[in-house]
Amino acid sequence: MRKIKIIIADDHELFRNGLKELLIKHDDIDVIAAVGDGKQFIECIETLDDIDMVLLDLSMPNMDGFEVLKGIKNLNRDIKPIIISMHNDGNYIAKSAKAGAYGYLLKNTDEDELIKVIRIVAQGKKYFSPAISEKMINFMSENKVSENIISNKEKEVLGLISEGLTTKAIAAKLFVSTRTIETHRANILKKLDVKNTAELIKKATKIKLI
Repeated sequence: MRKIKIIIADDHELFRNGLKELLIKHDDIDVIAAVGDGKQFIECIETLDDIDMVLLDLSMPNMDGFEVLKGIKNLNRDIKPIIISMHNDGNYIAKSAKAGAYGYLLKNTDEDELIKVIRIVAQGKKYFSPAISEKMINFMSENKVSENIISNKEKEVLGLISEGLTTKAIAAKLFVSTRTIETHRANILKKLDVKNTAELIKKATKIKLI
């Protein structure tokens, strides 16, 4: 039996080590490497030929998951990416699918679902669960799949938030109402899956939005 050769790419050490321990219990799966960011992954596959799949986080330092998806295409490698992310936003899912992901799982996925998806993808098929597919379809029916997670206007507001400006000051600077700025801020928090300004700045810096 030929084993499914997998690399895990996730910047959280406890998560990737736990994922590795879970996978190696299965006789048809071989975890070749577990790396902490996209740059390490690309360096890894440049020295390894026989890799079937990568379990890929989206939010990583140095190179994020979206950059890795582009890198796999640019290297013309037949490596099937499965996203494992905490983000359940339709834009993340749609953007991942557009960039070549074969599957999309949330980090609270159970073991049975994970192994099922790995085995389906190993056969060259794409698999998105009904719940994930619904989120993607709902998003795509209302929005164009953007290369950017947030809109240009939201990015402008984010930049001013990062400079320490108040909602009132940002509204005055952009010649809009404070309610408009509050709406933009709420949308940014939701899209980046954070709860407050401190988390927002940290996350936006990590994924290079500011």
